[in-house]
Amino acid sequence: MFLIVGLGNPGNEYENTRHNIGFKVIDNIAKEYNIEINRQKFKGMYGEGFINGKKVMLLKPTTYMNLSGESVREVVDFYDLNNDEILVIYDDISLEVGKLRIREKGSAGGHNGIKSIIAHLNSEVFSRIKVGVGQPNGDLVKHVLGKFTKEETAILGESIEASTNAAVEIIKSDVKTAMNQFNGFKASTIV
Repeated sequence: MFLIVGLGNPGNEYENTRHNIGFKVIDNIAKEYNIEINRQKFKGMYGEGFINGKKVMLLKPTTYMNLSGESVREVVDFYDLNNDEILVIYDDISLEVGKLRIREKGSAGGHNGIKSIIAHLNSEVFSRIKVGVGQPNGDLVKHVLGKFTKEETAILGESIEASTNAAVEIIKSDVKTAMNQFNGFKASTIV
């Protein structure tokens, strides 16, 4: 089984914030592959289905961002998953809105959700799709918990679609193939 985790914060007040882009991508994958995210367990909301004939679990941790690793660890232990069966999708402030970056491994880069996952897996080796949410012009917390502008929202649709396609490519082929295809991705609507 392949675990696809989208990072975000639960609750209506965080919906459509930069920090919740991982949830948005998971919702899009769920919609495209007819997977209902309606079960609650593992400190998260999840659904199971198939993508390209492979069984997948889509997970949205409900622990709040900084404790995301608790949820991931529970799923990994329950299903006895290897790190190469894990894909995490999350926001990245070092990338402009409309850009993606795929990695096989790496540090947390200051992202508390990834920091938590690395700590709970005791490893930096797991696939990830970083979705650009732009640099803050001031306070970092206000930025990541803030909403996207109208212009950025127009671009986001393309980012979410590309992230969905990249996740599918990782499942179908492998991370390197997805990196070759999507690491240069830049939404065409960037102004």
